[in-house]
Amino acid sequence: MDPKAVKSELVLILDYGSQYTHLITRRIRSLSVFSLCISGTSSLKSITDLNPKVVILSGGPHSVHTPDSPSFPAGFVEWAEANGVFVLGVCYGLQLIVQRLGGEVKVGEKQEYGRMEIEVEINSGLFGSKKVEDKQVVWMSHGDEVAKLPDGFEVVARSQQGSVAAIESPVRRFYGLQYHPEVTHSPEGMETLRYFLFDICKVSAGWSMENVLDEEIKVIKSTVGTEDHVICALSGGVDSTVAATLVHKAIGDRLHCIFVDNGLLRYKERERVMETFERDLHLPITCVDATDQFLSELKGVVDPEKKRKIIGKEFISIFDAFAHDLEEKLGRKPSYLVQGTLYPDVIESCPPPGSGRTHSHTIKSHHNVGGLPKDMKLKLIEPLKLLFKDEVRQLGRILDVPQGFLKRHPFPGPGLAVRVLGDVTTGNALDVLRQVDEIFIQSIKDAGLYDEIWQAFAVFLPVRSVGVQGDQRTHSHVVALRAVTSQDGMTADWYYFEHKFLDDVSRKICNSVRGVNRVVQDITSKPPSTIEWE
Repeated sequence: MDPKAVKSELVLILDYGSQYTHLITRRIRSLSVFSLCISGTSSLKSITDLNPKVVILSGGPHSVHTPDSPSFPAGFVEWAEANGVFVLGVCYGLQLIVQRLGGEVKVGEKQEYGRMEIEVEINSGLFGSKKVEDKQVVWMSHGDEVAKLPDGFEVVARSQQGSVAAIESPVRRFYGLQYHPEVTHSPEGMETLRYFLFDICKVSAGWSMENVLDEEIKVIKSTVGTEDHVICALSGGVDSTVAATLVHKAIGDRLHCIFVDNGLLRYKERERVMETFERDLHLPITCVDATDQFLSELKGVVDPEKKRKIIGKEFISIFDAFAHDLEEKLGRKPSYLVQGTLYPDVIESCPPPGSGRTHSHTIKSHHNVGGLPKDMKLKLIEPLKLLFKDEVRQLGRILDVPQGFLKRHPFPGPGLAVRVLGDVTTGNALDVLRQVDEIFIQSIKDAGLYDEIWQAFAVFLPVRSVGVQGDQRTHSHVVALRAVTSQDGMTADWYYFEHKFLDDVSRKICNSVRGVNRVVQDITSKPPSTIEWE
């Protein structure tokens, strides 16, 4: 998708490492305005080429006082002022504006973290109809504070402790919020974003999934030549299914789908997925059983990053072989590979600024972002890479993808390899995990909870525990159950099951799955944990 072709003025977020940055992107898109997030240390050309109407400088864990703190590029302020671009700094972004435009930021005498009440000092478009002395609760997270404003700026609001909470310079089109309006802990934050975008910046709302569909079809048709053929790797998940349906709509039968059984699938996944593809989606699909190939390469491997890289490499070797077979059949070689990469995959696979790696630590390499070999012969088509999961589901509905597919919980590209901790080939770990996972998921469905949960799965732990089964001492496996709620997978809360449900599931697992004598539940949110264990 070409950002310049979207029927909406672009709001560009420069990311300085805040865990909430992606939420700004999502909140703005929810207002039917297209937004993108790029590294805060991007070049001026990278920013100007996107031609944004608004630039938002995100928060981050840094201090403007440290010599290596990330910042926008030289010439950014001059470019913004010369081209009438509006700039909003959030938290660290506000402090960047103040420091870079001639003000002063100091280490705060009192740090401000969590919920805090702020009070309006002057009438401002940032707060709509709110009057002087009106108050609201916001979410703060900062240790530094503004000591002196740049010329032309005014304080719009202050915190209970007297710290600057909001600033503006309408003439220069620069604004700043010392708190996070994008989080739900700032109850009126969305209203502030709305006032800023529509009342101050006069942004026009015109972005929709219908726009995305039309634009993606144009891009695919212009990218893929009229005689070119395309391969799509189908996993049975929402992302690859929607991506394949979209590409099929654009180029028809020149799309050739492949479903790879890598030995890391869930219980009866292959049979269930193939039946649904053939019955409901009518996509041209070939099934390849590569169980031995994958498991032989993974034997003895315990490092999760290494597992992901191996799986990515093996997938590509299979796609290359599939492309070769198609070449013999068609008389020409397929040129492209379709993948269902999503925006969170891209964000999580890119390190943010200020970590010494050009941008925070890479959380994990996604097999469809960081796990592909550099010498891959096929060119990539990633039609969903600027979309979040809920947006992909919206797109799927427009494309008439069956609801059963769209409601499926996410499943990681590396499959059960990242749910068996350690060596996946040890003993019967994969078979045990499949049985446990099936019991857990079916129990969730039977209880009518499946659609309330973003993702649920079981994890095979590399430990054994002592138990008593059938009046005998056992030394058997431990499995963990994980279920989370989320909007986009970037943050998540663990799902609170009733105790009776957990008791029933635990009994079913220990009574039905040979070799398991203990069941535990993961009650950790993201952050600090990731959703998957590896």
